[in-house]
Amino acid sequence: MNMSPAALTPELTLTAGAVLGILLGSWLPRHRQWVVRLLAALACLVGLAATAAAIGGAPQLVFGGSYAVDTATNAGRVIVLAATLLTICLSIDTVGSHPRETEFYVLMLLAALGTIMLVGATDLLLLMAGYLLASVPLYALAGLVKDALGTEAALKYYLMGALLGVTMLTGITVLYGAGRSTGYATLAQNLPGAPQAAVAVGLVAVLAGLLFKIGSVPAHFWVPDITEGASTPVAAFVTTVPKIGGLIATYRLVAEALPAAGVNWPLLVAVLATASMTLGNLAAFFQDTVRRLLAYSTISQVGYLLLAVAVATRSELALPALLLYLAAYAVTNLGAFAVVAALPHAPNLADYRGLARRHPGLAAALVVCLLGLVGTPPTAVFLGKLEIFSAAIDGGYAWLAVVAVVNTIASLFYYLRWIAPAFAAEPETYSEEVLAPAGRWPALGAYTAAAASLALGVAGGVVLPLVSGPLLP
Repeated sequence: MNMSPAALTPELTLTAGAVLGILLGSWLPRHRQWVVRLLAALACLVGLAATAAAIGGAPQLVFGGSYAVDTATNAGRVIVLAATLLTICLSIDTVGSHPRETEFYVLMLLAALGTIMLVGATDLLLLMAGYLLASVPLYALAGLVKDALGTEAALKYYLMGALLGVTMLTGITVLYGAGRSTGYATLAQNLPGAPQAAVAVGLVAVLAGLLFKIGSVPAHFWVPDITEGASTPVAAFVTTVPKIGGLIATYRLVAEALPAAGVNWPLLVAVLATASMTLGNLAAFFQDTVRRLLAYSTISQVGYLLLAVAVATRSELALPALLLYLAAYAVTNLGAFAVVAALPHAPNLADYRGLARRHPGLAAALVVCLLGLVGTPPTAVFLGKLEIFSAAIDGGYAWLAVVAVVNTIASLFYYLRWIAPAFAAEPETYSEEVLAPAGRWPALGAYTAAAASLALGVAGGVVLPLVSGPLLP
């Protein structure tokens, strides 16, 4: 057994940050809880530095082969830690005076740790542990505000997560019985000879839990409620970070444990991708509140990302396309939420009338992020979609790429419904409070995310080789 704690420096850093954070928060006076925020940011920065140092190293399996440290894990670490840092930035003005500031940042670190565990898990039991660690802290974060909407959203989130978590555990039990192991490598050897009905039932049940984490159809019903009911930083975090772990975990599961199984899982994933992108876009057409529009936008984005999973064993372009798109989606989606956090008194699309004249910087960031979510060049999502569509065609799913292109064109409609008022004239009965900014930190987060989206799109040729390594066998 390869017991290599040094290989898990980013994970251990997040663990230490969470433990020290809760201890510090127990003793610090309320007006000095900001120290825990600095500790959380420091943990993310140290984790990023450790990951950067590990990128050039040889891939390895640690702790009895249950956890992989390879290209996908390192890329997932970078995306999760960077997204957590950005969420901390846009939460400062919202959470800074909250009596539960310490708990907010500790729970965020634990959720980020669970997400990274999902990314590297090569054993079904560790996958389940990562699922729980990436879920339970988010249930608490969703209801942290304790108002009516937040409490209802947290309850729905918890109930659906518990139900699909039990379903996932049942699937793990079935796959263990069919494959006589929980390790992906052994399952890949044993599942082809196992009863296909049992393999199919186990796979669908495990996928149910992972689909919940990524907010895909048919496990998407919690997404609009959480996005609207939770605080803006929590909504941004929940609709972005868990998707990273869930999608890479799904990719790793089908690519490492089920490559030769008789179950036609690529078609199943392709159908789920089609349903997610289509339902998300159709539902977003008629939304008048910015949060619910972003909620259904995230559901549609999951559909595009699932294209790479559908061709996981059919195209060498699938993994780098998935990792690049995840990085692009993370910064772009968080940038859109940062604009929402910067303008807390503008919940509806019509409230953004006159934004370009009053806050041109925020208007520019909004345009970059929303057109970026469409996939407009030279933003990062454009490059991510181009790579994912190419992978789908290369993997023999050209029809799925066509469906994704049609949905991409259709999505332009509802994003323009948000952009158009920002450049329209102010209404005659304009209220100064509507577009009053919350503070400088959310605006800084919006500018940073918009710049990162453009930079990642321009520098895609440099980034792609860094995420092109194979998964560990």
